[in-house]
Parts: sequence; structure tokens; C-alpha cells
Amino acid sequence: MGLLERIKLCWLSQRGYLFPWVSVAIAVGIGVFFSLRYEPQASVYISIFLMSVFAVWIAVTGPNAFAPLILGLIFVATGFCLAGARAHLVAEPVLGWRYYGPIEGRLVALDRSASDALRLTLDHVRLLKVPQDRTPERVRVSLHGNWDTFVPQAGLRVMLTGHLSPPSGPIEPHGFDFQRHAWFQKIGAIGYTRTPVLSITPPDGGLPLMSARLALSKRIQAHLRGEVGAFAAAVVTGDRSAISQATMEDLRHSNLAHLLAISGLHMGLLVGFVFAVARLGFAMVPAVGMRIPAKKLSAGIALTAAAGYLALSGGNVATERAFVMAAVALVAVMLDRRVISLRAVAVAAIIVLTLRPEALLGPGFQMSFAATTGLVAAFGLIRELELSLGPKWLKPVSAVVISSLVAGLATAPIAAAHFNQIVHYGLLANVLSVPVMGIVVMPAAVVAMCLMPLGLEAIPLWIMGQGLTWILHVAEWVSGLDGVRRLVISPSGQVLPFIALGLLFAILWQGRTRVLGFVPVVIGFLIWAGSERPDVLIADTGALVGVMTTEGRALSKPRGAGFIAQNWLENDGDMAEQALAAARWEVHKIGGSSIRVVQGKREISELKGCDRDDFLVLNKMPPQDLPCRVIHPGNLKETGALAFYVKAGDVKEIAARQITGTRLWNALNR
Repeated sequence: MGLLERIKLCWLSQRGYLFPWVSVAIAVGIGVFFSLRYEPQASVYISIFLMSVFAVWIAVTGPNAFAPLILGLIFVATGFCLAGARAHLVAEPVLGWRYYGPIEGRLVALDRSASDALRLTLDHVRLLKVPQDRTPERVRVSLHGNWDTFVPQAGLRVMLTGHLSPPSGPIEPHGFDFQRHAWFQKIGAIGYTRTPVLSITPPDGGLPLMSARLALSKRIQAHLRGEVGAFAAAVVTGDRSAISQATMEDLRHSNLAHLLAISGLHMGLLVGFVFAVARLGFAMVPAVGMRIPAKKLSAGIALTAAAGYLALSGGNVATERAFVMAAVALVAVMLDRRVISLRAVAVAAIIVLTLRPEALLGPGFQMSFAATTGLVAAFGLIRELELSLGPKWLKPVSAVVISSLVAGLATAPIAAAHFNQIVHYGLLANVLSVPVMGIVVMPAAVVAMCLMPLGLEAIPLWIMGQGLTWILHVAEWVSGLDGVRRLVISPSGQVLPFIALGLLFAILWQGRTRVLGFVPVVIGFLIWAGSERPDVLIADTGALVGVMTTEGRALSKPRGAGFIAQNWLENDGDMAEQALAAARWEVHKIGGSSIRVVQGKREISELKGCDRDDFLVLNKMPPQDLPCRVIHPGNLKETGALAFYVKAGDVKEIAARQITGTRLWNALNR
């Protein structure tokens, strides 16, 4: 048998199972686009188009054995072009300098910062003496002063005096690129204020959904006080601005943070409850139920409820993704197709990646589709092997345990890679909480929303509050257990692609050769195990330096640049606080040369000099030329954060800009 015949037989053996690979190919193309260190020019897209046309011609006229592979390459090119188109479509001005002065804008979003400060997102921005064509479309400002008297309203035009700066790059080479994240949110500047926020004009009525969301959030919190009310408002409306950082930490450390975000679980519970109630309602009126397609109409009613939930919750990326997956399942019901299948998951992934290609890089997309794919594959295997889940009364419990276990295992590598932690008691917390969310919280929330126009929401909201109180108690208890979590070292960039593609091959490919998918999975974990952290890290402002020691990373100061310090330590897998890490600081060397850190205008002005072989790190521009290697904000603006690796006396320097390259979102002198 010739080679072409073998290849043809291979593809024939996969007939009917190739469609899910379309989403994988599109994701690969998107990943290639974001991995580039230069911005593709128009000629690149023209070349891709011409090659795709040629590839289609080859697929139609050439040997059939290569047609699936050629089509796969075309979908890779499609993903690449989708990402490029999206990056240009969201292009808006980015502030290119530090700004202090009056800031005027319309309130379009509310949330909280990592420091627990209320944070405003403003559009229709005006800045003093800044031309409109150089003014960002959106800015985000944290309120660090006394803002208790400020009453947020959607569309309210406000004025404040604050500091703004461009979105910062990665805090270290290979780190999370906030500049890219902000670019796709059209946020061109971030900052803070310590002055009061003044309302200068009333809401313009242009944001009715946000107004309804904030009003609903306020009404829920009027019935349910404290953290329970804040949790309820987040579950129903997506407004998380009232939740404290302490509660967030408990939920994260118990692996229950996914209950807070309006994602697949909430949308699935809502759709399932509405669908069941609608079917039951039709069944209770046989004269109607026997004459209409009740199942399909119930799916339509559930789809309408899901669309309303999407609109009410603000339509963030996670909720959009959950809605698409729910809509695909409900449309499958209407078309008499299988609701739960890998094909349906692939359709949802294709839609999400087409609308928001950048979602591929976020933990939300990765964890959501990893969990869904794992669950569909696991329960499909149970169905195929006809495995028993126990007696009828035990099946719901078995299903919850299996779901939590499979979802936890599927998302664990992703969570560990993005958040540097493994939660040991996440399965226990989810088994105790997820059934309460499905049986008590979401049904009560739906009933409360239906009764709210009549003013009768108090009782269902009270029931909802009891469920959420239980979940918060579980989170607090689990997060307080000894050894609840363990920090892990941050992996290199190729680890997750190896693991993901390997597991996808093991799940999607048919036949015994699927076991080959575990080879790249093992390779990915081996690369992760061999990951090395930089010996020296320097922040992109020069405000913080971290040097690896035998006790862990030593930091140059106990306070200030807390976000950077926390992330460096977490990426090291180090649970120490910044103050403890600063206590490790002493005179350090890079490959035999001393590293000195001098901070503040006064100290820098009093600087007498330095040895030629020294490394000198400053957070202000030096007043004079110095013979040593001086690292200061002037050159760090060009390089970004710096990392040094020392091996056998040789020093290897890597700049963040070397990794991110020059792209739309970080190009200098825009």
C-alpha cells in the first residue's frame, strides 16, 4: 500500500470526527499572530490570502489524501487574519506620557482594584491641553481618597483631578502583557486620584442596560446586606464592586471564585431551570402541550432568558462565552441534534474566537473550554462504556463529584500556570457548594427577578441569601485549612500549548494512536519542571529589584510597588510577604559585579559615583554620566522590565521588549 493510500485511509478513519479540529486550527492561527514580535504588514495578509486561494485549488484538484490537512492550514490562516483584523478594529489612542490634571469622562463601568479601591472606567474622555485625536477612548481611574459620598450612576459625567499613565508592559520578561489586554479593552490610560469625584452633568440615558444593572444591584443589596448582598449582586448583575478583597481571597483559595463570575455554570443553571419550568408548564396544560412542540418552545424561552441574562450582566467576555455555549445547546434542541457533544463545544469555540480572538490568551476562555471539553469527553466515555453511577438516588451526587473532579483536573494546569497556585481542597469545596448554587441560589434568583416588578422579591432573595451564606461559610472554612494551597513556579510560554494540544489530540483523535497525545503532555510538564526563574529582576520603572537567593527572592524595599513584588514572588512559587522578602536583602552580585539600588531624588543627587563593573539601578534619571552600568527609567522605557540569568559566571540579559516585540499595543511614540 502506497503512502497516499495510507494517508487517505487515516483520514477516512476520522470521518465524522474532524469538525472539532476546525476550532483547534483557528486557535493555532490566533496563537501564531500573538506570538509574533513584529506587527504583520498588509503584504503578509495579502500573501496569506493568495496562498489560501492556492491551497483551496490544490484541495479541490489535488490528491484527496491531503485535502483535510490543507483545509486545516486554511483555518490556521483564518485564525491569524481574524486576530489581525480584531487588533486593528479596536485601535484607539494610547497616552504616551505621564499626565496629572483634570480628567473628565462618562462613567461606563465599575469594579475594584487589587488594592480594594473602587475603580471607574470612563469614556468620552477629555484631558487638559490634550488634543482629542491623542486622547484615549477610555481611561480607568482608582479612587484612593474619600469617595463614600460618591454615588455611581451609569452614564454620569464626572470630573476629577488625577494621575494617568500609559498601560504598563509585563512586570518581567515572559510575564502577563497588560498593554495588550488594555488595548483590546480600548483602555488607553490608567491612573488614580485622591481628590473627590465631582458630578458635572446627570446621566445622559445612553447606557440603559448599565443603569438597570446598577439599580438592580442596589435593590438586591437593600434586601441582603454585607458580603452576602455583594455576592448576590455579582451573581445576578455582574456588579462586583461591593465585594471585599478578603471575600475574594477566600473564594480563590477554596477554588470557588468561578461561582462569582457569570460564566458557564450560572448560564447553564439558569437555562436548565427556565427550560424545566417551561416544559413543566406546558405539560400541566395537556390541551396545549399535546398540540405544540413543547420541547422546542421551551428551548426558545430558555434562550430568551439567557439573552436577557447576558444583557443584564453587562456582556463581559466570560458571560458572552457562556451565552454562546448555552445558545448552541438550545439551538441543537430546536434542530433535534445532540445537545452535549464535542461538535457543539467546537461550534461555541469558533463563534467566540471569531468575535473575540484575544480571548484565547485569557484564563477564562482556556479554563471554560478545558472544563467543558473534559466533561463532555468523560461523560461520553461513561455512556460508551455503560458505566454505572450507582443507584438512582445516588446518581446526582455521583454526577456532581465526577463533574467537579473532571473539571478540576482539566483546569488545574491552566490555573496553576496563570495564577501560580494549586488548591488542594477545591474538590471538597465544590462538592459542598455547587449543588447549593444549582438547587437553591439560581432558582431563587430567577423567581426573585420574576416577582421584582410586583415588589414581591423579598422571600426568594432571602432564600437566595441563605444559599450564598452557606457558600461563603464553606469558602471561609476551606481557605482556613492547613495546606489549602501551594504556589508553583511560573512555566515558560510553550508549556500550556504542549499540554493543550496533546490532550486535545488524545480526546479528539479516533483510534489507538490517540495515546500519542500524551507524549506532548509529558514533554510540557517536563519543561515546566525544568523551568528556571531569573536570578535578577528589575521593574520597568526602576522602583524595585529582586535578586534570587538560597532563601528565596530578596526584594530591594519592604513597601511600594506591591503589585510587582507580589507577582514576582508568586511566579517564583514563594508565599513570602514583601516585607519578609525585603529582609533577605543584602549586597548582591551579578556575575561578579555588585548591584546597587538608589531610590529617590535626594539619594540620587547625593550619589558620589560607582565602580565601572557595578550595576546601578535608579528610579529617577541620573544627574551625571557615571562609569558603571546605570539602569534608570529613561532606558527602561525602551527595554521594559529586565531579567538576568547567571550561569557559570556568564550573565544573560533579557528585556521584556525582546519578548513582546513591537506591536500595535506597545509601539513607542504613537
